[in-house]
Amino acid sequence: MSKSETQSACPVIPGLRYEDAPAAIDWLCETFGFERNLVVPDEDGNIAHAQLVFGRGMIMLGSAGGHGEFSEWVKPPRALGGIGSQSVYVVVADADAHHDRAVAGGAEIVMPLFDAEYGGRGYSCKDLEDNVWSFGTYDPSVTD
Repeated sequence: MSKSETQSACPVIPGLRYEDAPAAIDWLCETFGFERNLVVPDEDGNIAHAQLVFGRGMIMLGSAGGHGEFSEWVKPPRALGGIGSQSVYVVVADADAHHDRAVAGGAEIVMPLFDAEYGGRGYSCKDLEDNVWSFGTYDPSVTD
């Protein structure tokens, strides 16, 4: 094991900020299929910290602003004029079915379903606060 490796089942965990994190948690679970692992509200009804899981993967999120120095460094896309500086890729078993679920939940499709030259099928969309998500069957951790 290299010095950078850990025994963690999920060593890379994206973190996102939302203006309305409670609504985002509900939407991400209903529309994308995440499940609540831990949700810590603060005294104002915002989210101090939340962990949502998708299979063995996880994201962490919280309410924008009001959470110390970190809030100065990470902002939701709408605080930056609607443009994000990152995206999240999630491996799914059936990209077409997941796409249909996302459309039904109101996700804005920014890249329609496609078959990738390097393998797999996928699409990209925006969530309710303009974060960009990609979902696909391509799994770079699986080799032939």
